[in-house]
Amino acid sequence: MKLYNIPATVTALIFDIDSTLYTNPEYTFEQTDVQVRHYAQLQHISYDEAKQRITAVQELYKKENPGKTLSFGNTMVALGYSIEESIRWRETLFSPEQFLSQDPRLQQTLALLQPHFAMICVTNNPTIPARKTLEALGVSTYFQDIIALDTTKVSKPHPIPLTMALEKTKSLPQQTVSIGDRYTIDIELPVKMGMGGILVSGVEEVYDIPRILLPKT
Repeated sequence: MKLYNIPATVTALIFDIDSTLYTNPEYTFEQTDVQVRHYAQLQHISYDEAKQRITAVQELYKKENPGKTLSFGNTMVALGYSIEESIRWRETLFSPEQFLSQDPRLQQTLALLQPHFAMICVTNNPTIPARKTLEALGVSTYFQDIIALDTTKVSKPHPIPLTMALEKTKSLPQQTVSIGDRYTIDIELPVKMGMGGILVSGVEEVYDIPRILLPKT
């Protein structure tokens, strides 16, 4: 876990979902791989060729933008598929309930945080699979809303979903903390906007957030 500019007073928490609120390498891999397979089918090419095209786009972006990574949604935009098309893919192709299950420890963690902070999710997935993910984990009721790919039509990192999260939680940037597993996607921009950030390697570190943010008694 790495902390960035944690405010003295925190009123809201913005949570990423995937690989933040759960640690499941199989489902993390499947979310990308099922889209690679679908892209291959649409293009009438092999899986390997599809993978090569996608990797080439992402590697070129890294070369032109050192230290940055390109989201899969934006990768597909570069390959000619709109964000709206990506939304449709994910709504129909993703099945989080097949990979994830109730997480009592995460439920306890969020129950500790909820009385103290407004909590909202910002995700690069559409609302339907995002909601299914939270429900599979048993934590949907702890978040006041989900700001998703179909909400904003833009993929993180982007100021629009973050600004919307601030509006919905009625929180100032300097009183808000963004929590996620990818620095360039979940943390870097929020910090530039004046928020704090907590970079986690998975849900095991999310369990420890109350110790960091809650008042000491």
